[in-house]
Amino acid sequence: KVQLVESGGGSVEAGGSLRLYCAASGYTLGNYCMAWFRQAPGKEREGVAVIDSRDMANYADFAKGRFTISKDNGQTTLYLQMNSLKPEDAAMYYCASGPFTMVRGCQEFNAWGQGTQVTVTS
Repeated sequence: KVQLVESGGGSVEAGGSLRLYCAASGYTLGNYCMAWFRQAPGKEREGVAVIDSRDMANYADFAKGRFTISKDNGQTTLYLQMNSLKPEDAAMYYCASGPFTMVRGCQEFNAWGQGTQVTVTS
């Protein structure tokens, strides 16, 4: 079965950078959509970035120009490079996967990791 394990979270000062990792087992990522979500206390879960089986990526407005989603060459690890971090970026970050379809793209995420905590100090 599909398993996703996030790592790389931690505490950084505002303006700093972190690189998050999501290790996938049970399948390779080439035929799936992969995404990062985040949830801060008192807020709804929100999408951060998604990358499809064609390696086409989309970003939430707050992530554009600062965050980069990518896969490794072996298609077993998902990354989120986060630069110029702000205090409002502090959240639990989750890796998720789901099927890619030609007509709907990436709309369903049915496998989730346990999350990795990101803290940003000012």
